[in-house]
Amino acid sequence: MTNKKDLSEQYLEKLDYLIRTATRAGADACDGIIYSGQSQSVSWRLGKLEDVERSESADLGLRVFMGRKQAIVSSSDISNSTLDLLVERAMDMARNAPEDPYAGLADPGLLALKTSNIPELDLYDDTEKSADELKELARSIEDVALGVSGITNSEGASASASQGLIATANSNGFAQSYRSSHFSLSISVIAGADATMERDYAYSSKRHFSDLRDPAAIGQEAATKTLRRLGPRKAKTCQVPIIFDPRVSRTLLGHLAGAINGQAIARGTSFLKERMGEQIFSKGISVNDDPHILRGPSSKPFDGEGCCNDSLSIIEDGILRCWTLDSASARQLGLVSNGRASRGTSSPPSPSSTNLFMANGGLSPEELMADIKSGFYITDLIGMGVNGITGDYSRGAGGFWIENGKITYPVNEVTIAGNLKSMFLNMTAADDLEIKYGTDAPTLRVDGMMIAGA
Repeated sequence: MTNKKDLSEQYLEKLDYLIRTATRAGADACDGIIYSGQSQSVSWRLGKLEDVERSESADLGLRVFMGRKQAIVSSSDISNSTLDLLVERAMDMARNAPEDPYAGLADPGLLALKTSNIPELDLYDDTEKSADELKELARSIEDVALGVSGITNSEGASASASQGLIATANSNGFAQSYRSSHFSLSISVIAGADATMERDYAYSSKRHFSDLRDPAAIGQEAATKTLRRLGPRKAKTCQVPIIFDPRVSRTLLGHLAGAINGQAIARGTSFLKERMGEQIFSKGISVNDDPHILRGPSSKPFDGEGCCNDSLSIIEDGILRCWTLDSASARQLGLVSNGRASRGTSSPPSPSSTNLFMANGGLSPEELMADIKSGFYITDLIGMGVNGITGDYSRGAGGFWIENGKITYPVNEVTIAGNLKSMFLNMTAADDLEIKYGTDAPTLRVDGMMIAGA
């Protein structure tokens, strides 16, 4: 069996061959990328094995340029016998492609060509878990959850492990690869029966197996959260302060990510398109994007075009400082890529954040809501009623009512509404940030939103 170091070398050799062949065929520039990986997951429900899945895949993408014309071909067959055919197809497509004035490889001066430009981020754990081991993990999570009084059913527990390899190269001399891994445990359970049923979940996902939470703690958390949701009430239509739990506060940061994406700015389809250098959040709010967090969920040593990708300070004391840019969007805006290109095998690079997070504020979650006489603590959001052009925001929500600074009874079937521009300006952050998802925020308070209820 080929070891992973040899596989990395083989992939870089394939990419080198593709690039040399395309150049000889008349390409002015070209790049290529290979993704490969293997994953295994187990689902366990009500004391029985429900499903075992295992997959292995490898995908290759080649992009060629003839002047400002570009074409992309991809294949899940990466054997040597297909390489010449891929080049031939790509060149035929490029000859007939329309001109794109912003197309092209990244500026060579931005590439991570030196070893010193490529940090070691500890993204790969070679721990291998058998199906039986994953089954035991899932079983133990569910056993704990179902053992809690009041839990009446399970939607299932799961355990998964995956490993991957990414290799990329271009005709300007860049050629690098890196490995990654992910492990996860999760469960969703139900309390109550018939019309009174409520459900909730818990999970843990990490790059390294040893960093996962204890399975028993995951099962207990899911049960506790589910039982808290029993007996929900309706809320009346009103305007009150809203607290976003960290598992939903991150979605507000996700809307920011879409609004500062270089493609959206270049197309004029962002509600922040004219706001660079202005106060868009309340003072004290800071947002950063850091691809170099050790074992980070979205960390990467270089971007999808091979560019260096240092940390970005996006919001400083509430002021918008930069967009997320790849080479094409940067050229269109008259700027320089800041190493935020992301790409697959069948499409050109596009801007994307990495580990995007809002920095901690100065208050605990309890202090953040201490002065709220009446308010809404949100743990779940439903639907996607957000307009990226205007910032208008409307989503279904569930959670708990706040009375006199304390979380009290559960609430569901509520709609919250506002506009992201005013929501950002009326936002306060707590001090409980945890990097878990790749887009993360602490508990957040937003004043002035409307709640549509009973």
